Amino acid sequence: MTTSSLALAVQVTTTNDYLFFSFSLSDIFFLKQREQREEEVMGGDEGAHIGHLPVDLLAHIFLLISSFTDLAQVSSVCKKWRDGVKQSLARRERLSFAGLKMGDDSTARIVRYAYNLKELDISRSCWGCQITDDGLYKISLAKCVPSLTSISLWGMAGITDQGVVQLVSRASSLQHVNVGGTFITDESLSAIANSCPQLKAIVLWGCRHVTEGGLVAIVNKCRKLESINVWGMRVSVECFISLLAISPALRIKPEGVRQNVGPVALYHVH
Repeated sequence: MTTSSLALAVQVTTTNDYLFFSFSLSDIFFLKQREQREEEVMGGDEGAHIGHLPVDLLAHIFLLISSFTDLAQVSSVCKKWRDGVKQSLARRERLSFAGLKMGDDSTARIVRYAYNLKELDISRSCWGCQITDDGLYKISLAKCVPSLTSISLWGMAGITDQGVVQLVSRASSLQHVNVGGTFITDESLSAIANSCPQLKAIVLWGCRHVTEGGLVAIVNKCRKLESINVWGMRVSVECFISLLAISPALRIKPEGVRQNVGPVALYHVH
């Protein structure tokens, strides 16, 4: 299929799932380079080329690219493609940087363009994000933050209460929060409790610096809270009783904790 016929196929089938999507990113780059060579030889830009596609359609195509590295390469092709990448980010409702080598500036830059974002996952894996408090501060300035319903900061050992408080204080629509595996304290829980009245679930896996007072505070203030995961924390029976007295329907994970033992170290998830 020639470059021209490919571009025409996209235009003709705009209401039929875009046949163009079956082509790989390398195909797109090849076609773009070929068009540029043809234009140099012909001294013009006649014909139907991929470069002639409207930005709105390019954005729809780029929306299917999940690799941020690929998006960065696409964005460097030309201004029109860069605008298409920005529009594609603006349409995304979920972004996940889990397992990706991302830093403060690169992560914040992408989130800043994702105006309609609802779910943000910057969990850390062995080779994942290296976000610091500075990165959380920059992310907190993004327009989408007040509309976020879910944030995962799981395993982000480089963040502290300072960054978490800055972020959640602007995320008033949060329903799901995962701060497991971090070194936060009751200060972060207090900020979540005061800023996130819609909170339904929170994961505090291994948050050893959170006290029972912090747990009671968040359950007391977040009246819509349905689930709290305290695996790896040391929680007394008295604290469980206090939490359930405040919210009898609250699901405390892990389940099946022995109520007839004193302080219970929770190391089993069902």
